[in-house]
Amino acid sequence: MQELLAPIQTPSLKDAFIEQFEALILSGQLKIGQKLPSERELALQLNVSRPVVHNGLVDLEAKGLVTLKPRVGAVVADYRREGSLALLNSLVTYQKGRLESDLQTSLLDVRRLFEVETARLAALSRETAHLNALQTVIEDEHTVRPKDVARIAALDFRFHHLLALASGNRVYPLLLNSFKQVYLNLAAQFFEDPAVVKTVQAFHRRMFVAVDRRDADAATAIMEQMLAHGADHLQKISAGHDG
Repeated sequence: MQELLAPIQTPSLKDAFIEQFEALILSGQLKIGQKLPSERELALQLNVSRPVVHNGLVDLEAKGLVTLKPRVGAVVADYRREGSLALLNSLVTYQKGRLESDLQTSLLDVRRLFEVETARLAALSRETAHLNALQTVIEDEHTVRPKDVARIAALDFRFHHLLALASGNRVYPLLLNSFKQVYLNLAAQFFEDPAVVKTVQAFHRRMFVAVDRRDADAATAIMEQMLAHGADHLQKISAGHDG
């Protein structure tokens, strides 16, 4: 047993500081151009040392989330201009609730770019093993409890990932896997409404038929409709929070 267990580790104070400010910025609670309190004030408010604050801000600047200006202090940066690959990693692993509205829309637009093509290729390239796996997901969706949001979200991700595998493209499954944490975060919010669960599961059944028949045009259209439905519903959720 001993060789199977690894020491339990908690985030360092600096990592916890970075995580908190990433969430505040990516959720839109801190706005682009907003000035942060001084390092001294942040240290007092958060009950940490000034070196923790300073080093955390330096890392946030490296990601493109803040700008450190002499005699001014830290200002929330325009991450569209200043963001780095490290920030993209923070975004796709984000699991702290809602995202800033425009950022969420942009993320869903990126998903649409490759998932529509994924569906088309899946219809053309699928094998019997892919169909069997997709059928299993659909059967599991039929038996899952409506309030088991985490399980519903996981099955939804599984369905889309199987389509990516069926496409025959080696990169599409990796792309979707990269988005898994933020995908599940948004899906958990989305599937809180029982009505959309049935709608999405109906989309999955229609997609299965299209892929089974190798109907690439139908698979493309169904994916377009499914993603548009999801984006519209998430937008309504965001509007409700903002209101």
